[in-house]
Amino acid sequence: MKTIISLFSILILSIHLLFSQHTTPKNKTMTTLPQISFDKDSNTTSSYAEVVAFYTDIADMSPLIQVSDFGMTDSGNPLQEVIIASSSHFTPEDNNKAGKAILFINNGIHPGEPDGIDASMLFVRQMMSDQNLQKWLDHITIVIVPVYNIGGMLNRSSHSRANQLGPHAYGFRGNARNLDLNRDFIKNDSKNGISFTRLFHKWKPTFQVDTHTSNGADYSYTMTLIATQKDKLHPALSALMTTDLLPFLYKDMEKKDWKMIPYVNAEETPDGGIYGFLDLGRYSSGYAAIHHTISFMPETHMLKPYKDRVWSTLEFILSIADYLAQNAKICLAAKELATQESKAQSEFVLEYKLDKDKVEKLTFSGYTAKYKPSQISGIDRLYYDKSEPYTKDINFYNTYKPANSVIAPKAYIIPQAYDDIIQKMVNNGVITTRLEMDTTAEVEMYKIEKYKTSKSAYEGHYNHSEVEVQAFIKTQQFYKGDYIIHLDQISNRYIVEVMEPQAPDSWFAWGFFDGVLMQKEHYSAYVFEDTAAELIKNDKALAALFNDKKKNDEAFAKNGQAQLDFIYNNSPYYEATHNLYPVARLIK
Repeated sequence: MKTIISLFSILILSIHLLFSQHTTPKNKTMTTLPQISFDKDSNTTSSYAEVVAFYTDIADMSPLIQVSDFGMTDSGNPLQEVIIASSSHFTPEDNNKAGKAILFINNGIHPGEPDGIDASMLFVRQMMSDQNLQKWLDHITIVIVPVYNIGGMLNRSSHSRANQLGPHAYGFRGNARNLDLNRDFIKNDSKNGISFTRLFHKWKPTFQVDTHTSNGADYSYTMTLIATQKDKLHPALSALMTTDLLPFLYKDMEKKDWKMIPYVNAEETPDGGIYGFLDLGRYSSGYAAIHHTISFMPETHMLKPYKDRVWSTLEFILSIADYLAQNAKICLAAKELATQESKAQSEFVLEYKLDKDKVEKLTFSGYTAKYKPSQISGIDRLYYDKSEPYTKDINFYNTYKPANSVIAPKAYIIPQAYDDIIQKMVNNGVITTRLEMDTTAEVEMYKIEKYKTSKSAYEGHYNHSEVEVQAFIKTQQFYKGDYIIHLDQISNRYIVEVMEPQAPDSWFAWGFFDGVLMQKEHYSAYVFEDTAAELIKNDKALAALFNDKKKNDEAFAKNGQAQLDFIYNNSPYYEATHNLYPVARLIK
């Protein structure tokens, strides 16, 4: 049932809201609270300066709100931290003592998708004028990042989102370094990412909401939802989310006339089936899952009016805040169980693959996909015929199974030369110690056997994938100041996923260890010919290996350079550091 707007509120709102499909939520007294651009024109989103001014003004009016700068961004403007709390519980310590859950809301990671920026301001304003909503603060504290990608928001235009219906002007996807921040949660190349990481771990959220607008197919829903991939969560969190939280959210949003559907992730058109989003650690929801936080990316539909996208995002925030306030103790207990059991976990999944044998049926309301000649090319093109809507069951593939797992070591030992990686890990709450003296230890090392490297840059890196390693035991020299990271801490899952080179978001995959992939020394063939002959003469094992290779590989037998390379690569002259992953695994 649509909410009825009071006559008093109608006088304050712009006349055009009288004709909107969905109306302003009730209990919004706005006579003394700051206005935003959206109030005057529902196809307008606030500028960055207007957002800053709004939160500054409303914090001055209420003892429930505290606004402060928290770290820097690449734009030169600080990241802002907005805290909404009762009883002056503006620190994590106070909240922990009071047993309160944390709702963390992140906006403007893609400022061309500004729905959450405006919806969060409406949410804060509504809370300040509704005492019933303020009762939630007895159980939860709300932390809001008003705008995460400040540089992108300052880069304002009307054309960068070519497929989007409104608002009039908006920000740009890339930040001040032209990075997509929703790919930066692990690698932390941006100052934004570093500040966010520190803020996230300051609060250790119970739930996270990261607001977005979708691309893709056309359909009837204004709001779709990416939930943390259930199979990547600890069982306690997964059960809470799938059996209680998600049903509540879908039912509550439908009650408010904002019926949702899972994010429409289709290979072609939705009627052919949709797939659950595999949120790697680089994405906000995947990053949250690594740290035992249930996370959501509400994705409003790009072709729906901006006012509807904002109101639906507001209602989603209200719904999830309501649930968390009602179930704070249960949610905190599930997170604590996941966190503590992770400390003793020995086996970790590094990669997942879609299980197509497991399929659900989902009732979906869409538009019939058709094809007609393109006015540009004359070739048939896809379009959605809104004169032929349909509602039918489609396949929903939302189960992922482990594709690659690893038994974690007791500890990793990392050379101090990689202190940039160590700092990223410390920002993520990882506890490190340092060797007090030079020492040797028997450890497991990896030789990088195979990998593929992307041909074009991806967010500032040429990523590696399909990594294969060969493990071996050796006695390794370590030095005073090298880092030891023990795996009996709450950040275990994060540590393993960035340290194991086979993981898709490992430091190796992102290219932070590329120095080992290139030989630093080689040989002059005319000199090494005589050395190679002596090696074959005096090393029977090498000679047998060499002769076997010549016998069974015809191309090798005809290639003198390949034969010299083979002998060199299997001799003491070959540098041991080539393709040697420099992080040691302490097994004992």
